[in-house]
Amino acid sequence: MLNKEIISTSIPSLSLNDPVYQAIDLMADFHVSNLPIVSDDKFVGIVSESDLLNVVDETTPLSQLENLFSKIAVHSNAHFIEAVQRANEFNLTVVPVVDKEDEYIGSISATDLLLQLGKLTGASEPGGVIVLEMEQINFSFSEVSKLVETNDAQITQLNTYTDPQSKIFYVTIKLNKFEIADVIATFQRYDYHVKYSFGEELYENDLRSNYDHLMNYLNI
Repeated sequence: MLNKEIISTSIPSLSLNDPVYQAIDLMADFHVSNLPIVSDDKFVGIVSESDLLNVVDETTPLSQLENLFSKIAVHSNAHFIEAVQRANEFNLTVVPVVDKEDEYIGSISATDLLLQLGKLTGASEPGGVIVLEMEQINFSFSEVSKLVETNDAQITQLNTYTDPQSKIFYVTIKLNKFEIADVIATFQRYDYHVKYSFGEELYENDLRSNYDHLMNYLNI
């Protein structure tokens, strides 16, 4: 899925002539914390609600606040994972999309990114999740897969993540069934450390309600 294919038609843009109060009102109306600024169809930058709230005179036009603009955007023909990365890195609720000439194409909402990410990772499909903690050198996909399959289960998604501070290596496994107690027992029998597990109805509720938790355990 490319960025241009998931652009939201409902997200507005700002112009340089717009006053601060209008930008703040638009963000409140659309429940976002940042919006793109466009001039002559060209992307100028994005501005955040938190920065605008610090402006003393709310009638000040955005053109006088270019020091607050950030040139954060993604290209229209790039994979949407790039937009996920930008949203996560810069805490964006809206990610601007441009072409190679910096022409503004539109924006993607963080909500739509989460929906697409859920499809990519299988989060929208039923099944349980097991998170293993180990040394990276000890990771063997074939062994992990074999242990899962001995319990009449299959891996529908597998992602790895290394914590940059602790250097701990995590393996997140999505299975095709919710009843995962037997799979957990097998991993423990083979001295695997099960850090987290989400089975039965708890999986879908927890994963859908916590975007930050999902991002922490995806290798993107």
